[in-house]
Amino acid sequence: MRTLIALLRAVNVGGTGKLPMAELRTMAEAAGLADVRTYIQSGNLVFSTSDELPAVTAALVKRLQDHAGKPVGVVVRTAGEMRQVLDANPFAHADPRKVAVLFLDTSPPTDAVATARGQADEEIALGRREIFIHYPSGMGQSKLKLAAMSHGTMRNMNTVARLAELAAG
Repeated sequence: MRTLIALLRAVNVGGTGKLPMAELRTMAEAAGLADVRTYIQSGNLVFSTSDELPAVTAALVKRLQDHAGKPVGVVVRTAGEMRQVLDANPFAHADPRKVAVLFLDTSPPTDAVATARGQADEEIALGRREIFIHYPSGMGQSKLKLAAMSHGTMRNMNTVARLAELAAG
């Protein structure tokens, strides 16, 4: 068995996509996942499984779609991959609440920085399957738009650190 982390997109954000974490845990357990834990109310799921990653992702996507009546994006990372994201943070000097990671299923587009809109003081760096964004003035003040934002899900570095810790422990 290995530990995986599922990051759900658009769950409990701005009053839309409500999914109580108890229900998410129940769905995951019904999909055959073990040691299921959630972290905060934004769709972070840590679990163990011996199933292959594509099968786990497909099972979660189907159950979430059945529940929500619409597709819910799910990005899955291994415990080791989440630790690598934490270690690769190019903005380690910054307040972790002001650094976000946009998790993607694939490599970020090479033109992600060049095609950014609304950029003010934000710094952007590409990762393997992530985009790191430093928001010096805070996320709430930002007007930054990246095309990849519609395909991934974001977490701040405090959440990334906690998920890496939960998955390792």
